[in-house]
Parts: sequence; structure tokens; C-alpha cells
Amino acid sequence: MHPTGRSFLRGVTDAAPFLIVIVPFAMLFGVLAAEADLDLFEIVAFSVTVFAGASQFAALALLQENAPVLVILATALAVNLRMMMYSVALAPHFGAAPVGVRAVMAYFLIDQSFALSLAEFDKRPALSMAEKLAYFFGVVAPIVPMWMASTVAGAVMGQAIPPEFALDFAVPITFLAMTAPMIRTAAHGVAGVVSVGLVLALGWMPYGTGLLVAAAVGMASGALVEVWTGRRRAAA
Repeated sequence: MHPTGRSFLRGVTDAAPFLIVIVPFAMLFGVLAAEADLDLFEIVAFSVTVFAGASQFAALALLQENAPVLVILATALAVNLRMMMYSVALAPHFGAAPVGVRAVMAYFLIDQSFALSLAEFDKRPALSMAEKLAYFFGVVAPIVPMWMASTVAGAVMGQAIPPEFALDFAVPITFLAMTAPMIRTAAHGVAGVVSVGLVLALGWMPYGTGLLVAAAVGMASGALVEVWTGRRRAAA
């Protein structure tokens, strides 16, 4: 098999375990969106145009609270700010790819495609650009159609899904599985602790705006620790 084919299959294989949580995660969104009186077309359009699970849930919750449009947009943007950091981290690997290819990758840049790609490229630094691209798209190949199909299933089945299935377990488990291995430095740890602490402390703020504050302060705290650590290394 050609090396790019092997890379693509590795991506598919590595992404497969995430389907265990992707399916209930997407079904839960479909259920909640249906309960919010969105019709099937609107639910599917929501997933296709946004395609970002965490921000979809955040935006949906605010829609149900009749929050102002600017608050909904700002919250969704804040939740997805991590994509900017993902892009910076992947730029050394894909910066030389054609603009059109990078534009398509931007749409498919999700937590799984970022985390798995970065781990694969660290493990196999000799991969060519074509192999890296093949791996990236191999990761999203099983996830994207399953996310869309499960969203539709959740919307259609709705209340037929027994509460004891507890689909909402997939949300925290998904993020824990992806983020825990990536907390490798003091800066990462500080950013995580500060942001989580502030989210809990600012839960009283309207329309979930505490999340915006927590995200900004958490990232700033991590950046300060990174600068401080860098200066200590330089001094040593």
C-alpha cells in the first residue's frame, strides 16, 4: 500500500475509539435541539454550518434562554478560540499546503483531528506533507458522517431515548480524554485550573458570560506562566 494510504488508514483507526463518545454526544445535541423547537432541517443545518460540538451546545443553551444575539455569538466564539491555538500548533506541519486545502482543513479542524494529528506527527517526524494530510483527513473520515447521522438520529428519536441512557456523559468524557494527555507543562496546568475555577465561581453571571471571562483569564494566566518559565530557563 502507498504510504499516504497507510497514513489515511492509521487516521481512521486512531479515530475509531472516539466514536464511542461521538455518537451519544451528537445524539444528545439532536435531542436538545428538538426540545428547543428546532425542526430537522434547522438542526442539520446547525451541525453542518457550525460543526463544533461544544459551541453548538453553548449556543443552543443561550438560544433557549433568549439571550441577545451578540452574547450567543461571543460565547460560541470564546468556546472555539481554542481552534486558533490548534491552528498555530499545526502550522509548522501544514503551513506549506495549498490555500484551498488549508481552507478545507479549517472546517474539519476539531479536537480529535488536532490532538491525534499532533500526537502522530510527534511520533513520526519523518512523515511527508502528503502523509500528514492523509492522516488528518483519515481522522475526520469516520467522525464527520457519524456526527451528522447521530445528530439526525437524536432529533428524530427525541424523547424515545430513555433518560437512563444518560447521553450527557459523553460531553465531559470526550474533553477529558482529549485534554488530559495534552496538559504537559506548568502553563497548561495553570490555564486549566484558573479557567475551571473561574467558570465555577462565576456561574452566577447571566447567559453564561462567566465562561467568556474564565476563558480569557485562563489563557492569560497560562501565557504569563509560559513567559515566566521561559525567562527562568534563559537565566539558567
